Amino acid sequence: AVGALRGEWKSRGDEMVPSINDFILRACARALKDFPWINSTYTEQGIQLYSEINIGMAVALDEGLVVPVIRNTDPLSLTELATESRQLADKAQNKKLFPLDYEGGTFTVSNLGILGVDSFTAIINPPQAAILAVGRVAPRVIVEEGMFAIKSIMTATLSADHRLVDGAMAARFLQNVKKLLENPQA
Repeated sequence: AVGALRGEWKSRGDEMVPSINDFILRACARALKDFPWINSTYTEQGIQLYSEINIGMAVALDEGLVVPVIRNTDPLSLTELATESRQLADKAQNKKLFPLDYEGGTFTVSNLGILGVDSFTAIINPPQAAILAVGRVAPRVIVEEGMFAIKSIMTATLSADHRLVDGAMAARFLQNVKKLLENPQA
């Protein structure tokens, strides 16, 4: 559904066509509202739920990985989020990030799909409780209603701090993200 929507926007000649990663960032921001424990941290005083959803997006540079942060991600429209993610990625590529640009993340998305990676396990960025590892979107044969079909499939893996997030909560979060990606206009 994301691919079809992006195709519609491209065929209309829209100036800003959000990337697949922008849809993933938006789905995570929306899902984190329903799963505040995943948007939390473990401190000496106990569990602290973050009041804001500030999503870090991993950007690979020749020198290594940086994670600029999109602040207050959840109220942003898809176009606003896409604009902000592009600006931060450009700043990262041009080595113009300021410390404020990569501090204060509450959750991270690491997407290696552009590099042809199908799946991987990402390491949590402390003090965050979780990180989503995203592989490439690729055509795969599946069985649908007793028939073979070719569908675009993406693998997403959630790494979580089990002091805060158990496996059942992580699974429900991923189900929510999946639902939002399969219905991007909802």
